[in-house]
Amino acid sequence: METGELLESALRREVREETGLEVEILCLLEVFERIMRDDAGAARYHYVLMDYLCRPAGGELCAADDASRVAWFAESELGGLGITEGTPAVIAKAFQRMREEAGKWLK
Repeated sequence: METGELLESALRREVREETGLEVEILCLLEVFERIMRDDAGAARYHYVLMDYLCRPAGGELCAADDASRVAWFAESELGGLGITEGTPAVIAKAFQRMREEAGKWLK
């Protein structure tokens, strides 16, 4: 995120830069906060991750220069991927939310 940039503008820009896709933001799905402390207990790093549920609205899926490849996966295919701890639960929540809100978000 750049100074003065709105969250949703930063999200759209980052997704476009990283994947080549334009997205429609559907909702904020999850907020995760982690504080990493040093040996004395002082805050060393403070991360706030915000997961948004989005759907493609244009562009073409492609890997950015910091990724070797990009691909779409079905929910049933996620188990075999090396995903960061905690991420599978957020992805499952996104799939569940899409099922619950399908009529609202399908156009």
